[in-house]
Amino acid sequence: MPLTPRMRRAAIPLLVFALGLAVLGLAASLMLGRPVATGTSAVGGPFTLVNQDGRTVTDRDFAGKPHLVFFGFTHCPDICPTTLQQISDVLAALGPKGNDVKALFVTVDPERDNPAALKEYLSSFDPRIVGLTGSPEAVAATVKAYRAYSRKVPLKEGDYTMEHTALVYIMDGNGRFVGSLNLMRPAKESADEVARQL
Repeated sequence: MPLTPRMRRAAIPLLVFALGLAVLGLAASLMLGRPVATGTSAVGGPFTLVNQDGRTVTDRDFAGKPHLVFFGFTHCPDICPTTLQQISDVLAALGPKGNDVKALFVTVDPERDNPAALKEYLSSFDPRIVGLTGSPEAVAATVKAYRAYSRKVPLKEGDYTMEHTALVYIMDGNGRFVGSLNLMRPAKESADEVARQL
């Protein structure tokens, strides 16, 4: 039986989730097979982007403290706002010891997500969430560095949406990938996992 447009739309979140699991599996196998002594991470790396205040920032601005990284976009109908609220809950659950912990929301849609759009969108979430955008090339390089996935999907009447990796990366103070944050549990349990990196 051919897939209807509704069935295809319903399948997109499942596909993104499956791709996210595949990326996590790849990241885990790379981390297990690579000695930590090299000082490099199989996931993550240098980037130069622009935050929601229009200021150029790099990976070095987040050095010294663990941080979270999540790829998404402001026109995302469900996964992104849900995940950003869950991240906000985790940051709140960290309490005062998490005051310096940041969460980076890296857009995969720089065409629409300029600093002003990110600033307005993120005003509904924890202020420790930093929106990042940049040129399509800079964003693509960051997506690649984190072994993430994104793809533009045309919709009717010239509109489009974005498929993307839905993982929340935990990065340690040295910018090394620790693992993905499990948000399918109480926020306090996820906060405890982040707190172990403090």
